Amino acid sequence: MNSFDRFTSPEMLSLNDTYAVKILICYFLRQINRPITPMQLTEIATADGTVNYFLFSEVIEQMLSSGMLSLVDIDGEEYYSLSESAKSGADDFKKLVPKVFRNRILSSGLKFFARLKNDNDVKVTITEQGKGYLVGCTCKDGDYTLMDLGLYAPDLEQANMLADKIKLNPADFYGKVIDFALGNEEYKPETVEVDEL
Repeated sequence: MNSFDRFTSPEMLSLNDTYAVKILICYFLRQINRPITPMQLTEIATADGTVNYFLFSEVIEQMLSSGMLSLVDIDGEEYYSLSESAKSGADDFKKLVPKVFRNRILSSGLKFFARLKNDNDVKVTITEQGKGYLVGCTCKDGDYTLMDLGLYAPDLEQANMLADKIKLNPADFYGKVIDFALGNEEYKPETVEVDEL
């Protein structure tokens, strides 16, 4: 172990080798196995510092020029597609990229697509109402509205905090509301006998 290893964390590391970045991108696209737009891939790969934006852009240009990567049109929008040789290269050479980077880009991708789904399925709004704000939360699944709920907040700061907390994990929020509703019971006051009047 190098003496500086104890002062670094995986989040502080970044890839600087174009060959390793190419393998990482191929690995990621092979693992997610779904269409991804150029902007989505850029955000996923560069957002947490896994890959420097300028290096990423250079690598993508090289991959497009060499045919490892191509752009395909799906419903009027361009998506990346890996060539067969790039797919097999991702399988054969993935171990040349440290596991910490492979895990980080997969985690970043999963979070990105979960957030994308949440943005499509959950709408959170804040509207001023009298002496406070109403935080509206509508959860949908396709054409079905699963929940349409309004929560009062006395000021804008608390309304924003409520909205942010809902957006962090809308599925869990919805589950807790359902659990509470199903576990809710009629109020039964405790009776206390009074000995002396």
